[in-house]
Amino acid sequence: MIAPAPAWRRTVGVVSALTAAAAAVGSVQLLTGTFTPPVSDLRPLGLDSWVIPGLWLAASVAAPCAGTATLAWRRSYWMGPAAIGAGALLAVELLVQVPFVGLDPLQGVMGVVAISLVGLGFSSLRRSGTKDRP
Repeated sequence: MIAPAPAWRRTVGVVSALTAAAAAVGSVQLLTGTFTPPVSDLRPLGLDSWVIPGLWLAASVAAPCAGTATLAWRRSYWMGPAAIGAGALLAVELLVQVPFVGLDPLQGVMGVVAISLVGLGFSSLRRSGTKDRP
């Protein structure tokens, strides 16, 4: 028998999947040097390429969001905690990048996504309770 789906499963799944895809594309762009900010933005960190930030983006946003989307698709109880974690990591990513690349409207959009993932994760936990916990 399949456990009941966690609350907000489809919404969390779609938002997480789209965010993971966008972060993966952004990571590839940073790793290949395509459509990147100037490398001079990284000089305070002692970096001379966007490779490490590209790997950081993949690890801190693309992978957690892909995992959250997978958990949503699988109707896992752990989707809520994963959404909270993915949203928090996305928020950290945004806060870390602002001092180096400045403010951008995309950061505002992604900030809304981060807050939404955290909120939906908490709502899913609250509405799902423990009845479908493994």
